[in-house]
Amino acid sequence: MSQVALAARAAYILRDNSTGLITKAAPALYPHQWSWDAAFNAIGLATIDPPRARLELDSLLRGQWRNGMMPHIVFDAAADGYFPGPLRWQCARYSADAPREVETSGICQPPVHAIAAARIAAAGPGTDSWAARVCPKLLAWHRYLSRYRIDSGSGLITLFHGWESGMDNSPRWDLPYADVHPGPDLPPYTRQDSAHVADAAERPTDAEYDRYLWLIEEAKRAGYDPVRLRRTGSFQVGDVLFTAIYAAACDELAGLCGRLGGPDVADVAELRGYAAAARAAVLAHRGPDGLAADVDLRTGKQLAEQTVAGFAPLIAGGLTAADRGQLVATLLGPRWAGHPQLRWPLPPSTSPCSAAFRRSCYWRGPVWPVVTWLLAWALRRDGESAAADQLRMATLAQLHDGDFAEYYDPLDGTPLGSHHQSWTAAVTLDWLLASSR
Repeated sequence: MSQVALAARAAYILRDNSTGLITKAAPALYPHQWSWDAAFNAIGLATIDPPRARLELDSLLRGQWRNGMMPHIVFDAAADGYFPGPLRWQCARYSADAPREVETSGICQPPVHAIAAARIAAAGPGTDSWAARVCPKLLAWHRYLSRYRIDSGSGLITLFHGWESGMDNSPRWDLPYADVHPGPDLPPYTRQDSAHVADAAERPTDAEYDRYLWLIEEAKRAGYDPVRLRRTGSFQVGDVLFTAIYAAACDELAGLCGRLGGPDVADVAELRGYAAAARAAVLAHRGPDGLAADVDLRTGKQLAEQTVAGFAPLIAGGLTAADRGQLVATLLGPRWAGHPQLRWPLPPSTSPCSAAFRRSCYWRGPVWPVVTWLLAWALRRDGESAAADQLRMATLAQLHDGDFAEYYDPLDGTPLGSHHQSWTAAVTLDWLLASSR
């Protein structure tokens, strides 16, 4: 498929997945609005329809909690068939901070939103009034993370659920999840996700799902209060990738606030401070190979799994030229994107050299185009244009058939998971139409 046809196909997917207010993450498996999906969707929409990109973030912000948290799902009342839905979360029942106008989940996801807002603002004139409305809401979101989620010991963002990372069943979480023991009073449930994929082995196991749902019960019992969860939660992890995205997003939001001027200028120093502290925390958790490791905050154990999250320092920024060059060489080298068995030279979610590598299982091996986009964006930001171009061209080759799958088998390129995934189409548009930015 030509690049013109690929762009047209991506634009069609985003239009077809739109309800007029939100962009569904996928047409069947994910019929609601996911937090970091929406941010990536807005990035893609900014290349073809900036007003629609602004609406994407505005509609997500309807679900923002009173304490500033951006929930990982804002539910579409007209959609059904997804589990766990609002009846499982019951956020407004358990927390006074939850919104009453829309139903949401009670956890969060990586804060890509400020990166999206900056891309929208750069897409064309006439966005200042919109940015002036959105910046205070994004600042409240970043303040929530700073006030309630920064671990005082490691400096990393604390997760209370693996879903908050966006990488649900990654090997990063195997050890912490092993200490999550679902109680006999776990409410019964019927999974919906496995019905939407050809092979159930692509999805997390039932035992993993029990743990996921038990953590929701823990959060409900704590009133979705992050302070209480620090005392009671059985899953507490310092996430280097989430923290790196936070650092980058704080810098992007600071730049947007600074451009607007006026009272927002006073927020710039605060945001730069958040960015510097988060960046320092990520860089402090590098190993001898330069890759960063998560921390199990309940045991203090480093979680040095061979996953793509190890490249968090590239996203956080602040590396010396030598350290960045070493990490780029590792990313493109034979343990990662340059592994000789890969169909395309792209970083899998778990290294093929790892014992935990599973080529078709969700975050345990497949290539995710949105993660590749995030790495390429950070590389271009820091002057590593050749590496960014290499990832871009390999991904466009991967996506040439216009299927826009959720993720791909790294060894033979088979599209996996949900097809016609919105955020895959969105980053394709950005690569095709705004690749020089």
